[in-house]
Amino acid sequence: MVNVLVFPGQGAQKLGMARDLAERFPAARDTLAAIDDALGVALTRIMWQGPEDELQQTLNTQPAILAHSAAVLAVVRDRLGPVAGAAGHSLGEYSAYVAAGSLAPVDAARLVRRRGELMHQAGAERPGAMAAVLGLPGEQVGIACGQASSEGDGVAVAANLNAPDQTVISGDPAAVGRAGELCKTAGAKRVMPLKVSGAFHSPLMAPAAAGLAEALGTLPFGDPAFPVVANATATAVATAAEAKRLLVDQLTAPVRWVECVRALAALAPAVRFVEIGPGTVLGGLIKRVVAEPQYLALGTADDVEKFLA
Repeated sequence: MVNVLVFPGQGAQKLGMARDLAERFPAARDTLAAIDDALGVALTRIMWQGPEDELQQTLNTQPAILAHSAAVLAVVRDRLGPVAGAAGHSLGEYSAYVAAGSLAPVDAARLVRRRGELMHQAGAERPGAMAAVLGLPGEQVGIACGQASSEGDGVAVAANLNAPDQTVISGDPAAVGRAGELCKTAGAKRVMPLKVSGAFHSPLMAPAAAGLAEALGTLPFGDPAFPVVANATATAVATAAEAKRLLVDQLTAPVRWVECVRALAALAPAVRFVEIGPGTVLGGLIKRVVAEPQYLALGTADDVEKFLA
């Protein structure tokens, strides 16, 4: 069976994450300990004990989710069989490059912690908002954002194209509010504000780009061993140079997740989507893009034990 690997992004975190993996698998425990050491922060203490508001801080959330995915990878990597490609949702794209051998887990953790700091700083300098639009095609959400941006101060964009009928909008609070109302008028079933520290994947994140490019240039980053489908373009990346450029672009570009899933499905005649990391959110989205996909979740110790057996 040919696998394609998918990795979750911010929002998948929860207290206690990866603790069962560390308790049952030495390779997972060693990976998490190495990330703690590399960061100089007791990240596992935050992951397992909190408090909740500390885990929810972007600079902790991002390395925590990556660490969870890396811990699973450390246990299952040699048993996965053929891998045709990978992708990750926003932050998860960094985990995909860990899987592809471009980044060591400790370097990736340093990188995403810095990414989290830069994104938080950009959000503090120009506060933004995000909202999930449910039950409206992405094309119509994009039209609503364009109209909202032209009708007053600020900008709103379609930031996360998660499923054919689920899109997250991002931008200046007033513009996001206008776009949400226009989406409701157009027939959206629901518009839900999201609790975030900035307008991710929008032009408001532009101040973070230079710092992220600098961070990417300071760490070893190799060509991926298999294609990684980039969020910003939904095309397969084959070189480190292209990967680093698109990771910077990803800060302000939409996450084209629907297109990424379709690109992964096209990599081989029949693929199994394997979600590696906390939660199963991506599995739900994939099922709304691909008809009856083969899917496997590897996030908990029970999931991993069942797979290894």
